[in-house]
Amino acid sequence: MTSLPSADSETDRFFRQWLETFAGYVREVDYASARPLFHPDVLAFGTHNDVIPGLDQWVSTQWDNVWPKTTDFRFVLDQASILASSDGTMATVIAPWTSTGYHPDGSAFSRPGRATMVFSKNNDRWLCVHSHMSLNRGVPQASHANRQVKAW
Repeated sequence: MTSLPSADSETDRFFRQWLETFAGYVREVDYASARPLFHPDVLAFGTHNDVIPGLDQWVSTQWDNVWPKTTDFRFVLDQASILASSDGTMATVIAPWTSTGYHPDGSAFSRPGRATMVFSKNNDRWLCVHSHMSLNRGVPQASHANRQVKAW
């Protein structure tokens, strides 16, 4: 059996930086800056919905129910795996993440999860075409912070 199709070092570095960039937008609650990282017709899974068709619906039903209500979102880069097709047109990123959630009384709790994202390269530009982010088992789904959205 052959090994998984690991990304070359340049592609690996690109996606690790992509994860850092996206995580920064989540921490800043900056939807406007995060949008160009995704295909407009992205298909996503998330905590609040099963299949979410399209970026606009994903932002309104998932991002807006999570990003303002949590803090400290980061991918665990040393546990990330970056896979890529041999022709360099598709990639998959698998990474755990951490964040902080808040109980109704304002007390904080650890809110770890995992992500799988699929990317397609078109005209030398990588766009995420599928994302599945989910909480680890036993982590409370609701978080009650109320941060401002920086940009829609």
